Amino acid sequence: MVAMPSFRSLRAGGRNKEDTSRAAATTRSSSDRTLTPTDGSFVQGVDLKRATQTRYRAILASSFLYALSTIFLILTIIGNVNTKPVIRSTYFFKLDLTNLIPASTPADITFVNSLARSLGLHDFYQVGLWNFCEGYNGEGITKCSTPQGLYWFNPVEILLNELLAGATIALPANISNILNLIKIASHLMFGFFLTGVCTNFISIFIAPICIYSRWISLPFVIFTFISALLTAAAAIIATVMFSIFKNVITAQAGLNIGASLGTDMLAFMWIGAGSSVIAWVIHLCLLCCCASRRDVKQGRKRGSKYAYGNAATDEKKRPVRKRIILPKFGRGSTSAEIV
Repeated sequence: MVAMPSFRSLRAGGRNKEDTSRAAATTRSSSDRTLTPTDGSFVQGVDLKRATQTRYRAILASSFLYALSTIFLILTIIGNVNTKPVIRSTYFFKLDLTNLIPASTPADITFVNSLARSLGLHDFYQVGLWNFCEGYNGEGITKCSTPQGLYWFNPVEILLNELLAGATIALPANISNILNLIKIASHLMFGFFLTGVCTNFISIFIAPICIYSRWISLPFVIFTFISALLTAAAAIIATVMFSIFKNVITAQAGLNIGASLGTDMLAFMWIGAGSSVIAWVIHLCLLCCCASRRDVKQGRKRGSKYAYGNAATDEKKRPVRKRIILPKFGRGSTSAEIV
């Protein structure tokens, strides 16, 4: 028997070529969508958001700390400006003149208190950043001075101005020697607190840009270092200055002037300063660790290992599909895929 030759349809061959080119285009399109979609969430098969998740969380923590610092520094700044709750109990320093006349004086205690008031003195004076308030133990605060910028507490001037004409009071000699130092320190503290609260507030909104590059973090670290330095310096100045003032004012034997530091104010300003310093340390660490988006794009640093999953590895492991044409007697042809 003579073998009959087989003929291949040109039309079928054309269709096969079109099918092959269409399948290749579909494969390329699918590959492009997998590796570089238009939404920007992947770059060359890497999930940028997931790769920089550690850095993102650190920045969120720093923003929270800056917000916390701003809140407590504001409480420090507005302390003692009026007689409203919380504000009236927030002060740096309290001067207590209740026992100005010694208790050993042979007189009735009621008469002693009325005598002290007749001199024009109040039972206590408490100091804030902007002003001072005065009052009596049984009545509370009766008056607060007008807030003024660069305020500093001068107890000699206040007490002497409130005494009636001709009345005098013996004050420790050391107080006059440190008044100039108190004035300079108070002016520095005032400026540092205001600058610190402003820079911390700005840092809340600037911090997220550090997710894009470690180079951007460098100027931000310098900016936040200044903020942390000012707030910490202000807290140190306030603590040291009023502690020394307390020791000096109570060192005079027989004068019976009491003095105390405001625990609420100290807590507020140190929480604010501490939060600012910790946030700065976080951004200092971000200079050398935790991959940024720019690092991941350029391959300088690898982020989270879970960001380099299926999208990047599946393309390498994807099997190669070949299309072959099998001859068939008659019209048309058939195709098959071999993996």
